[in-house]
Amino acid sequence: MRPWIVDDDLWELIEPLLPPWPERSPGPKPVDDRLCLQGILYVLHQDIAWQLLPLKLGFGSGQTCWRRLDRWQQAGVFVRLHRILLAELNAAGELDWSRACVDGSHIRAKKGGAATGPSPVDRRKTGSKHHLICDGKGTPLHVHTTAANVNDITQTPVLVDGIPPVAGRPGRPRRRPYSVLGDKAYDSKAIRRELRRRRVLPVISRKGSPNIKGLGKLRYVVEQTFALLHQFKRLAVRWERRLELHDAFLALACSLICFRRLKKAGSKDRPTGL
Repeated sequence: MRPWIVDDDLWELIEPLLPPWPERSPGPKPVDDRLCLQGILYVLHQDIAWQLLPLKLGFGSGQTCWRRLDRWQQAGVFVRLHRILLAELNAAGELDWSRACVDGSHIRAKKGGAATGPSPVDRRKTGSKHHLICDGKGTPLHVHTTAANVNDITQTPVLVDGIPPVAGRPGRPRRRPYSVLGDKAYDSKAIRRELRRRRVLPVISRKGSPNIKGLGKLRYVVEQTFALLHQFKRLAVRWERRLELHDAFLALACSLICFRRLKKAGSKDRPTGL
């Protein structure tokens, strides 16, 4: 199945979140929402310019899909979808709250815009950085974008606080992992203090000391999640000047990763031979 074709189960989750059109909107009848979503997914996977979106696929023009992406981002569709899928994973016992891993990844920002700056790892070319926190199994809990020259340390509390309240289990929605794992780039007394204040155990290697034994084997999942995110070619290089549109693609990609894991978990529970 082509990756930009919207799965029926995924559409059942997304459709109720989409803002309705006015009953008497001016102009021609708008392109079907599902087709526009497929056009957005096509751009996310293939990383083509909006104006090159093939009309023969029936998605509408690139301008139509771009405007629909903007409209849905303003309505918070993709953030809400991500939260719903996290709750479904939590209900299925597929989230590991015993630990969370944090890391950052640089990307080139071809057209500049908000949250861009000189990259310290790319000869000071204009770039951005994705900051990610995932659970112990590599499921993305929160990701956001900053300028490339922003220090990873400063984003640790932001990432922890950015985890949405995840329902799916009896009691109050979960918002905090038991511990946060980080490499030496996150070594800071202030960060350890901030994490403990949030009742989160910091597991961070100290500069000038050997790495905590076994930490690398636990932290590999965050690198794996970055690899999954950047398989969506639109996220490997930033083309959007507007930060909110780039973040819309990020939230959609996180939702797709969660949806795939939910489908995989569901297939495990099905009896064989049917």
